[in-house]
Amino acid sequence: MRGAVIYAPGDVRFEERPDPEISAPTDAIIRTVATCVCGSDLWSYRGINPVSEPHPMGHEYVGVVEEVGAEVTSVRPGQFVIGSFATSDNTCPNCRYGYQSACVHREFMSTCQAEAIRIPLADGTLVATPGEPDADLIPSLLALSDVMGTGWYAAVAAEVKPGATVAVVGDGAVGLSGVLAAKELGAERIIAMSRHADRQKLALEFGATEIVTERGDEGIARIKELTQGVGADCVLECVGTAESMQQALHSTRPGGNVGFVGVPHGVEISVQQLFSSHVGLRGGPAPVRRFLPDLIDRVLNGHINPGKVFDLTLPLDQVADAYRAMDDRRAIKVLLQP
Repeated sequence: MRGAVIYAPGDVRFEERPDPEISAPTDAIIRTVATCVCGSDLWSYRGINPVSEPHPMGHEYVGVVEEVGAEVTSVRPGQFVIGSFATSDNTCPNCRYGYQSACVHREFMSTCQAEAIRIPLADGTLVATPGEPDADLIPSLLALSDVMGTGWYAAVAAEVKPGATVAVVGDGAVGLSGVLAAKELGAERIIAMSRHADRQKLALEFGATEIVTERGDEGIARIKELTQGVGADCVLECVGTAESMQQALHSTRPGGNVGFVGVPHGVEISVQQLFSSHVGLRGGPAPVRRFLPDLIDRVLNGHINPGKVFDLTLPLDQVADAYRAMDDRRAIKVLLQP
């Protein structure tokens, strides 16, 4: 089969790779129907995460099961499935508490920009749809594999409730999904922080009520101005930089909560700052598997359409162009089809 391999910053190639094989009785092999490039992939592409040797890329996927191991019982060949970027047995104590991304047997997927994928712990990781979904639903179902599930977790971690005022830091696919999640969870006001017209437009379509273009101290001041000097009830941090985290923390009212899902790079938080602020902080790798059944239902019944975050679709063999488009901000998120 063929798949994406990163050799160095800015150097992604589409080349022959070994066909995936069942290596444990809990594995499944799926034929990829769609995959994509994630904003977090750009950390390696830009050299922020070191690339010491060539390795496969990709952690988002939907596909059709081709083969299962002897112990797999919940999915079967021929089924269309969606899975999380973090595998889980869905039975360990952490999984039972709803934190499948902290499963004691967890693995992080990293080979999904390819024509076929081995899925470890298939029973606890994959969820089958009721039949083959229509082609126009594929983008939204693919979004559930990471960005929509992650945006949803940001809103859940920030304890978004009906009537809440929510601010979203970050206008990438996860931040935009966070706007959609906050709307679904009943937020009354959703303030999207964005400087890009195309992303602002989608944020408003997803449910944002206001747009803030300022960043840093000016952005914090604008949030305070919009909230009578207090701050938002809930803030979703969807970037992962030191600046975005400080913007989130200082935009939250005392007693409010920050849900942080941006992969941290160079972020340090003072315990004294948290102690003095009365702001709650929760986040981490999203337990996407926890939310998949509900989110699949919302997509299939037409209630949400998170696939709109994909504003460019390319053949999988043009994966290098997909990375360039996202790195240059010519695309919010690129969908790839074998």
